[in-house]
Amino acid sequence: MKELTVTISTSNDRNLRDNNDSRVCDVVQRTEIKEIHPSKMPDYSTHATRNVENMLGPFIYSDNFNDDTTVHKLGPVEMENGAIYIGEWNDVKERHGRGCQVWNDGSKYEGYWQHDKANGKGRLIHADGDVYEGNWKNDKAHGKGTYMHTNGAKYEGDWENDKQHGKGIETWPDGAKYEGEYKMGKKHGKGRFCWADGSSYYGDFADNNINGFGVYEWSDGRKYQGEWKNNKMDGKGEFTWSDGRKYKGDYWDDKKHGFGVFNWPDGREYKGQWFNGKQHGKGTYYVPNIGYKDGEWKDGKRIKWIET
Repeated sequence: MKELTVTISTSNDRNLRDNNDSRVCDVVQRTEIKEIHPSKMPDYSTHATRNVENMLGPFIYSDNFNDDTTVHKLGPVEMENGAIYIGEWNDVKERHGRGCQVWNDGSKYEGYWQHDKANGKGRLIHADGDVYEGNWKNDKAHGKGTYMHTNGAKYEGDWENDKQHGKGIETWPDGAKYEGEYKMGKKHGKGRFCWADGSSYYGDFADNNINGFGVYEWSDGRKYQGEWKNNKMDGKGEFTWSDGRKYKGDYWDDKKHGFGVFNWPDGREYKGQWFNGKQHGKGTYYVPNIGYKDGEWKDGKRIKWIET
């Protein structure tokens, strides 16, 4: 069984992590707003953030942000932490409405604000070029949104409290793709994972692992349908090969283990005990036009016939 080695965490809890420490000073009660002349505004942009902005284009504000608060546009304004904000404010000196803030590490948020926090639609570009664009609630990704990594990996879907939660699609630069359910930042529930080599799995996930019931198909035609535990075949299942061979029975730790039936394309059949992937214990062997015969196997080899 191929492990989920391409898994990339796109948990968005780093969305405002880069500037959380500096943001602490942003939310104190302000007695004044310090505007600076545009000519004296520092350029905090980085090569990575400029490249991302050129690729994405300008941020598009929507027209459905309903808020009756009276706002005033000011800026640029130097915040208590040195960040620069250009945009709208409410009467109690909170960022409120449309606005753009750039931190001194180059990170940039542009979008809607409510009471000094990102709320509504917005785009955050990290200093290294990673970007999240979508819905926000109290400074956290919440609702529909897309997170794009500089290496080409991407997640698009539902968010809750800064984590992937709900339904989403994750893609990687090598062509791998996951589409399905998430819970608190992890693949959890029903989903389909397709690897770059053409292999695929559809079924249950739990805590980012294949767990439960599902179907795995290899690119060479092999197929397993059954129970899984921690990315391994474990429980009842059926395995088929492209040449017509088939096994149906018990699995443990990715191996045939317990009781199972193995069929060959020429009609032969073994029905009996397995251990660690091999015939082991008592079983019945069937050959077409000859019939059934009981025997005993050890480490995959018959050691004797049992007369009945």
